[in-house]
Amino acid sequence: MAQEEIIFPNNIRNIRLNNGMKMTELARQAGLSLSAVSKIEKGVRRLNQKQLLNICNILGCKLSDIFIKESDEVAEQWQSEIKRRLNDNEDGGLKIFGSGLRRIRQQAGKTIARAAKDAGMTLSVYHKIEVGQREIYENEIEPLAQSFAMTIEQMFDKIATMYKTGELNKQINKVKERVKSVLEPGNPLSSIDMGGGLYGAKLYDSARKKLAPVFGMPSGKSIAFKKSDKTMIVAPMSLEGRSGIYAVMPNSKRLGGFIPEKSYVFADVDATVAPGDLAVCIDADFNALDSETTVSAQIVSVRQDSKGKIYGQVASPEEKINAQTMHKVVMIVMD
Repeated sequence: MAQEEIIFPNNIRNIRLNNGMKMTELARQAGLSLSAVSKIEKGVRRLNQKQLLNICNILGCKLSDIFIKESDEVAEQWQSEIKRRLNDNEDGGLKIFGSGLRRIRQQAGKTIARAAKDAGMTLSVYHKIEVGQREIYENEIEPLAQSFAMTIEQMFDKIATMYKTGELNKQINKVKERVKSVLEPGNPLSSIDMGGGLYGAKLYDSARKKLAPVFGMPSGKSIAFKKSDKTMIVAPMSLEGRSGIYAVMPNSKRLGGFIPEKSYVFADVDATVAPGDLAVCIDADFNALDSETTVSAQIVSVRQDSKGKIYGQVASPEEKINAQTMHKVVMIVMD
């Protein structure tokens, strides 16, 4: 029998083991069955973006850590495993049959969804047969042939003829090329999607749009500010996909309790700051910061002096702050 298609090579197992966490514990916290987590770690089960973000939070890792990079030790193992499975399936004739079936469907002018429905199969099962990642069982052969108004013999004869004449070579080679996609969004391989796109890349992009990096946490009388995406939180729906959005956890006492302690303040790098706004005031040039440098920041009330100069004001104790960078606060969300 054909092995399950590897669709999501990932680092989840390694990260879990490094955290000293058992698979049963990850399954419990993620609200998934043990079987589902096992398949996710093996790369043969898809995740939706909510599940992906949840696993990142449970494991305390960055979203990008989940995706395999070419430099990762496990990357070569994944590539070898994918190629081995491809070769195993080719040896069993599954690639030839699947490519022939796809050609028959195209000649009949059917979409993959229509063909699956006519054959009494789910879209996922039919697709795996077409790409040579699943055997077709005896009780499925006749309904499949009949869905194209053929007998079983006619269907197999047609596929055999197309293979002998070389008509299937282009399709078979196309499937081979898809195996070369690996790894991480922006890198060669993120895994295989039904439409030939990169499932992993789409998953990453979709999940990443819902996240905002947390650049600051309370530290003494100020906020320790570091321009790093190591910690991410889900952004409010109205801020999803907006570039330049980040969050800090405020030192609420410096604003006289105006902002609740258990909250996140979202700032927009690109928004214009005006008197009356709240802003994140950073004691450094924001654009010059890197992910290793920590500087001081405050949440301030934006004011303007008699000369028209913008400055920040905090309370408890009262302090006027002039800093190199000031970003407008666009939303405050309770944790």
